[in-house]
This record gives sequence, structure tokens and C-alpha cells, in this order.
Amino acid sequence: MGFCSTAQGNICNWMHRYIDQRKYAGSALLICQNGQEVFFHACGHRSIENNLRFQRDSLVRIYSMTKPVTSVALMMLVEQGLFHLDAPLSDFLPEFASMQALIPGATRIDQTEDAPSPSLHQLLTHTSGLSYPFNLGVLPMAMDELDLIFSPQQGPLADRVKLLAQLPLAFQPGARWEYAVGIDVIGHVIEVVTGKSLDVFLAEHIFQPLEMTETAFSVPSGAGDRFASLYTPLEGNAMALGAAKTGSETLRLFDSHGKSPFEAATTFSGGGGLVSTIDDYSKFAEMLRNKGTGKGARLLGQKTVEFMFYNHLPGDIASMGPQSFAEQPMDGTGFGIGGAVVLNPARARCPGSVGDFGWGGMASTYFWIDPVNHLSTVFFTQLSPSSSYPSRAELKALVHSALVD
Repeated sequence: MGFCSTAQGNICNWMHRYIDQRKYAGSALLICQNGQEVFFHACGHRSIENNLRFQRDSLVRIYSMTKPVTSVALMMLVEQGLFHLDAPLSDFLPEFASMQALIPGATRIDQTEDAPSPSLHQLLTHTSGLSYPFNLGVLPMAMDELDLIFSPQQGPLADRVKLLAQLPLAFQPGARWEYAVGIDVIGHVIEVVTGKSLDVFLAEHIFQPLEMTETAFSVPSGAGDRFASLYTPLEGNAMALGAAKTGSETLRLFDSHGKSPFEAATTFSGGGGLVSTIDDYSKFAEMLRNKGTGKGARLLGQKTVEFMFYNHLPGDIASMGPQSFAEQPMDGTGFGIGGAVVLNPARARCPGSVGDFGWGGMASTYFWIDPVNHLSTVFFTQLSPSSSYPSRAELKALVHSALVD
């Protein structure tokens, strides 16, 4: 299966149309097949206010595309035999030993019942009972009041996690699927097990071996003018999905070089804190596509990556009663370790291959690996929230239309 040069024009036209319609300020797309680059295009601006073009070396906030990176880090420790995925969180963080969960239909944060400590596996697969402040419900409201979003300048990860442990779970572990801060907690588990801060562990064991020289929790020194501005079509907080309203300006500046918390991070959010370039993240995606190997280094065993790509839910996400925001379709889509897995493209209502694995970020970034057609695709832009436009489904359709015998 090859990549049709004629159809590439449709992809470029689509990217420029988003710019012309002021949906995105700028974007970049990198596609590799069988380990070789087959498409790259960048257009628009990384900073409208400073008239700076979106380029290949532009740095962006990848938000939840951090989750697969942290998940790989945990699986590296699993491969060392240091613990197993069914281990309760309380084995590592004793503050989670005596847990409570909201009773079904609870309307107050004190309406709880006893609950077991979530397992590492439940944290990884968003079935732990944790949540996000931007979801709907009693627990998200309590998290919002405490600003438990794990943003870059909230201090040590350990302090954030201890505060989170004081709240009940939204439901009994394993009962539902709800997009959550569980992988932020996993980040702190990695710190406890290794004795290293998460930024150091990721740098030493993932970024350096893969030569990802511009991926970190803070914008690299001297690279600030390459750091893309973040925009939103919302009037209020770009992350407050339940409260913010669409404004008249589709590209309202929300965060930019010179005043961004991502330029001096103090909280190493394993669920959403990294910044990266498209080439750096493509190296990570290619490592997964190659089942654990990249840049001459083996990070994970082949069978471990295959295990990560399985659906770890009893059915698709939709069958588990989600009540939360999600980065991907829920019908016909399962969840593996660190990302979504396509079970049925027809049910997901998006062209693709069974087994496609990937995830996106709040600023509308997206990546996926197609193991059938040997593709890795990385799309970067900077607009929050990612639910603003159906760009991911449109992009997948465009890429699959370019595949020919």
C-alpha cells in the first residue's frame, strides 16, 4: 500500500482551509510510512500577533499526548519486574489506602461509600474513578474548586497528588470509563519507584535514547521564539469546557511566549505537561510503530508494545457509560495502555484500520499509528479545546484516501 501524491493536495488544501477560515492559526502534519517520511506540510502562523510562521521546528503544548509517553515509562518499569499492573495504588502512595467513592446518584461530595484503592491498570485505562475538573459531576466540581488540573506551575507533583487523595472517587474503580488525571498520578508512582523526578526519568530513559532533544516539561532555553501561541474560540478559560462560551473571535490569544507557565514548569504533569516539536514526537510514534525500537535503542519489548495496543476494556468506551470529555470517538473505540484503539472503523464513523492506536491533546494535536498500513501520523496545531472542530476525523479520512495499492 503506497501513498498517493495526488491525494496529498487534498490534505494541503484542508490544512489551508482551516487557516483561511480562522479555525486554526497554523498547523503542521508529518506522515511516515515504513519508517520513511512520505508527507510534511506546515502552514499559517505560530504567532499571529508577531507574524511568525508555523514551521517544522515550532514548539507546541502537546497536553494529553504526554499520556502515552508516561505510560511507556511505567511499562518500562513493569518490564523490570518491579511491580504488576494489578497492584493497588496504595502500595506506592499510602494516602490512597482508605478510599471512598461517591454513591450512585450522589449530589454532594460527602455522599460516599467505602472503595478499594484503584489499581495501576485502572489508572492507565481511565477506569479508576478519578476525573478531570472540566468533566461534569460532583467530583469534577470539587476538583475545580481546588484547581486540581496539574497545570505547569502548581508545585511538586507529590503535593498535587496528596491533595487529590483527599477527595472521593467519582465511582467504584472499574465501574465506568471517565477521562481522568490517573496518568498524572502514575507519573508520581514513577517518581516513588525510581527515586527520580518525572522530568529526569523521562529525559534519561525515553528522550535521550530517542534523540528527542526538544521535548520537556518546559520550553528549552533560548527556544521561546519558536514556542507557538495558544488560541481559543471561547470567551473564558479555554480549559473550562462546561462553563466557557463561544465568542465572536475564533482565535483569541490565550497563552504565549514570554508569559507562559510552560516556560518554567514546576509541576511535571505526566498527563498533560510536555512541549515538543513534530519531529521529536514522530520519533516517539515511530518507536511505538516499530514495537519498542527507535534510533537504535530498544525501550520496550515487542510483546509489551503489542500488549499496550490491545483493547483493555470489556467492550468499547461507549459501553462503559462515559460521562466525560474525551479526545476520541467512543463508539467502536477501545482503550489500551496510553491510547485509544480502533475496534470497528464503521462504528467509530471514521475511516481507519482495525488496531489503529493513538491519542490527542487539548490544543487539538493528534497522532495515530496504523499497524496495517505501517503509518505513523502526527498533527500539530494550537487551539483549545480540541472539541472545537472535527479535524481529527477529517484528517484520518484524508490520509486514508491517499493510500493506494
